[in-house]
Amino acid sequence: MKRLPAISLILIALLLISSFQNLPTVHGQTEDVNYFIRSTVTYANPSGNTHVWSFSEDDQAISLFMNNTWQTVELVNSTFPMGTKKDDDGNSVAVLQFPNSALESGKNVSFTVWYHIVSKPRTIANISEDTSGNLTDIPSDLRSGYTQEEGPWQTSNSTLQELAYNLTKNEVRVLSIIQNFVVWINENIKYPWISRHEVPFYPNQTYAQGEGDCDDQATLLITLCRIVGIPSYLQIGCIYLPKQPFNNATFWDGHVSMIERRIGWHGWAVVYVPPWGWLPVDLTYVRNNGDDPLSSVKSGAVTGQNTIQYLNVTHTDYVASSLEYRKFLTENGFNVYEEDEMILEVNQPRLPLFPLFFLALMVFLVATSVLLYRRWVRESVRRGTGF
Repeated sequence: MKRLPAISLILIALLLISSFQNLPTVHGQTEDVNYFIRSTVTYANPSGNTHVWSFSEDDQAISLFMNNTWQTVELVNSTFPMGTKKDDDGNSVAVLQFPNSALESGKNVSFTVWYHIVSKPRTIANISEDTSGNLTDIPSDLRSGYTQEEGPWQTSNSTLQELAYNLTKNEVRVLSIIQNFVVWINENIKYPWISRHEVPFYPNQTYAQGEGDCDDQATLLITLCRIVGIPSYLQIGCIYLPKQPFNNATFWDGHVSMIERRIGWHGWAVVYVPPWGWLPVDLTYVRNNGDDPLSSVKSGAVTGQNTIQYLNVTHTDYVASSLEYRKFLTENGFNVYEEDEMILEVNQPRLPLFPLFFLALMVFLVATSVLLYRRWVRESVRRGTGF
């Protein structure tokens, strides 16, 4: 089964735990904003446990965020050496080289990674229903690549098919169809602020229970879009939360503990709408909501510079993977501790690494030259030679 890195599954499980009340808006949208993200993870096998944790490649993998027109991300430090690759969803992944391939009872292994992020000014196209392209304007390669029944997208579910077709009716404009889906979800699916679940829902579960967190609602929207032939997938990211300095959560029967410092994790849908291309659709956090259903596109979380895109889920059944990983930890008695911190870099702009290295080298050479000159002068005086 295609699976995301273990740490990514932990973060997705945390999506519901995060609270996005009083979210900030980063001002100065014409300038770059720089952040650091620090993530420390500990895998622990408690004393007296009869099970041995043999590490898989997924256990040692971390996602490397995205590099695109909205952001550039650099992994600047890591506890262990690593190699890089692409996962099944096309995300860049680093595979760390742990000192041991297995974790015996009473042992643990920890690693810390640091990312530097340049969040760039971002804009959304001036969209409107009147200028939207039709279903027939969607390229065939995107239809074949992003409308299949795979992963958690239950496109053959008869109940969801009926819902999608009833909401579409005779409408052919892609943006109008998406708007109909968004309105229905907003009116019928509630965010579970009180009764929270610790693993993602499949779209039929979200529909049946009438509730779901950010990625649950996004997954339902994606399924409806795929049913009628609109390419779509899930995207996960993090948000800088300076007014939320500390958040502590324990879940999966106490086998996972998570501390967040000024950071929260969030999920939204990405859909293809001609003629504008791929657009984000946020169902649970919209900056300037108002009465416009298209605000879910125009002003979702990712449109702000304090939101950083982490990874895409295009083909992987991350719901099944989350259930499987939860079972693995709880049945074997293993524990995961993670602490994530997001730091706003105040001294901007940041100098590129090469000029900094060159400047340090010049300072070293000048200092060395001065010391050698002084030594030569003292030696000349001692010998009485002068200049």
